[in-house]
Amino acid sequence: MQQRQLGAHGPMSSALGLGCMGMSQSYGVADDAESIATIHRALELGVTFFDTAEVYGPFINEELLGRALKGRREKAVVATKFGWKIGDKARLGLDSRPAHIKEVAEASLKRLGIDCIDLFYQHRVD
Repeated sequence: MQQRQLGAHGPMSSALGLGCMGMSQSYGVADDAESIATIHRALELGVTFFDTAEVYGPFINEELLGRALKGRREKAVVATKFGWKIGDKARLGLDSRPAHIKEVAEASLKRLGIDCIDLFYQHRVD
């Protein structure tokens, strides 16, 4: 699998990544066991870049990716996003205030079960 460096000093990542949104929403009934098996197979094939967001589910996609990467974290580059105001499992609008970004980062780390988000970026511009 071809590798690329993210930015001038960032981590190395596979050129191909796996977007995980559809594993929790938008494309029919979710099957967590099949989704986790897909993530594990991607790792076996050399895919190291995994993209998720707090808004996917909402929240459950980050939890799913966290479960899939448990014991395999060193093999993965984790990307997740901020920028939505979410309440009662629904999007309420956009929110990229610095205080909210910090809240989202802390909550995402917990849901993912990791110590560091490799790529944290804005999902929508306010």
